[in-house]
Amino acid sequence: MNTKTKKRNAKPKGKPRQPRQKKKILFVAAEAAPFIRTGGLGDVAGALPKALVKAGMDVRVVIPLYSDIPDKLRQTLNFVTYTYVPLAWRNQYCGVYEGEADGVKYYFIDNEYYFKRGGLYGHYDDGERFAFFSKAVLEMLMLIDFRPSVIHCNDWQTALVPVFLDCFYRGNSIYAGIKTVYSIHNIEFQGQYDTGMIGDVLGIPDSRRQLLEYAGCCNYMKGGIECADRVTTVSPTYAGEIMDSYYAYGLEDILRKRSYKISGILNGIDTAEYDPMTDKALFANYGVKDMSGKSVNKEGVLRMISLQYVPTRPLIAMISRLTSQKGLDLLLDVAEELLAADVQLVILGMGDWKYETRLKDLEHRYGSKLRVIINFSKDLASKLYAASDIFLMPSKFEPCGLSQMIAMRYGSVPVVRETGGLKDTVPAYNPEIKEGFGYTFKTFNAQDMLGAIWRAVDTYYNRKDDWDIVVKNDMTGDFSWSRSAKNYADLYRSLK
Repeated sequence: MNTKTKKRNAKPKGKPRQPRQKKKILFVAAEAAPFIRTGGLGDVAGALPKALVKAGMDVRVVIPLYSDIPDKLRQTLNFVTYTYVPLAWRNQYCGVYEGEADGVKYYFIDNEYYFKRGGLYGHYDDGERFAFFSKAVLEMLMLIDFRPSVIHCNDWQTALVPVFLDCFYRGNSIYAGIKTVYSIHNIEFQGQYDTGMIGDVLGIPDSRRQLLEYAGCCNYMKGGIECADRVTTVSPTYAGEIMDSYYAYGLEDILRKRSYKISGILNGIDTAEYDPMTDKALFANYGVKDMSGKSVNKEGVLRMISLQYVPTRPLIAMISRLTSQKGLDLLLDVAEELLAADVQLVILGMGDWKYETRLKDLEHRYGSKLRVIINFSKDLASKLYAASDIFLMPSKFEPCGLSQMIAMRYGSVPVVRETGGLKDTVPAYNPEIKEGFGYTFKTFNAQDMLGAIWRAVDTYYNRKDDWDIVVKNDMTGDFSWSRSAKNYADLYRSLK
């Protein structure tokens, strides 16, 4: 036997390498699909844990047990245990239930006084409700057979978890070594209350009040930023933007001081749920290799909402909350100029009454070209994504945004402002190198927005080859959660 053969057949020295243990993550959110959702946070809390499980992590999710959770889903849950949660001078009942969806285990915090109400948010005592929820999550860990290495909290409703952990639980061996990640989905909503909350409701000792005091208020989000080991936002651009007073809603000083632990990880979408080849809401399914079904959807939607179907006329869609953040002021400033062109516009959403009223007035005057549907229907939204040629999203700010990614998945070319996740997901189309996903503008200005729309409309009418390329780019782009899940997994593993 020669030397090379001996080396090849030699037994390895030392102990065999052990497989890397799964990282254990507890994902804490105020809502999560498929059990209950009101917006983007519910989508994220439903999709990201599922992607992390596929990436090899042990992920559990915990949300409140709202009475609004559909009965058919509530009936699948099992009672686990109960305890009482100390909250300042209160001692509140807490039941724990568990369920499973898409391979992910969910826990539910039960207290009928706090959560047996219509609607998730907007109650007079939301500050107390979500303080209870945050502390109950930590109390729950004493009772279940799951010891997370990382607790991942989301938005102001769960920002107190890192605060309570540091103030009350670090001395208990059950919580030894637990790290915390806090994600800001929208910095506009911070959980701001009178400073009396700090002692009377939260029970935070005077020596730690500075964790929550900010600008004369008790600020839950500020506490999360202070106490979490890492802070993330839902896009890299938004992580930079919130250092600026224009975007930070008053938190720029604390964010700049803690910038060393802040980063941005882009959201994804559930590409199995949002797939034009399988979406049951559509009039006809289609894909990038056979786009014939897209025109079927366009005709079906236009007939359904009583607009004339002209195959060669571009249909612009906007699916949005009707608020100033979403750029409604820009649209209203130039709507008559836009509707004078050979285009059609459909708006689906609900929100501030002033926008609803002005848009319906505009529809009354331009009824042959404009439909304003004051409602939200997931079924109709899917149909509009499939039917539209151009998707308008001129946001003043947009932490990430999901609608533009869904639109691209369905071959609707986005027109967006270069802010937050819109900038990160929609690079401007460059006809010279045939790359890019849409048409963009930089300043929050109505004429700049209109210019981007005209560039899209011009390409649609006059440069068919370029239009087909940008549609193909959109439909073949990777907007799945797998990329984001890898980035989160790397972040969790970096916490030692």
